[in-house]
Amino acid sequence: MKKLVLVALLSLNVFAGTPLCDSGKVIKLLSDDNVGNRHQRFIVKLASGKTLLIAHNIDLAPKVTTLQEGGVVKFCGDLETNDKGGVVHWTHRDPHNKHVAGYLEYNGQKYE
Repeated sequence: MKKLVLVALLSLNVFAGTPLCDSGKVIKLLSDDNVGNRHQRFIVKLASGKTLLIAHNIDLAPKVTTLQEGGVVKFCGDLETNDKGGVVHWTHRDPHNKHVAGYLEYNGQKYE
């Protein structure tokens, strides 16, 4: 039994910080996080039914001002899993060119 628990914990860690490109329906717009680096935040539901929080750094990339609940957004970034599904961040270019660039795409416009 202990071995099974260990295997489950290891499999969770494999997905931490994993690059992810997908799309999802915006199901909830959240207030911007204005502490430290500012982030636009919203929740998307993937075709699989999984929900993810998108944390888009608006100090490094333009805010998606036209974003609406019910809209579909494409995204590329890093996935950090948690008990609620996960958080996708790094949806922008790295100003130091040390990290793979991510983006958001909404209504045919790319935000990076």
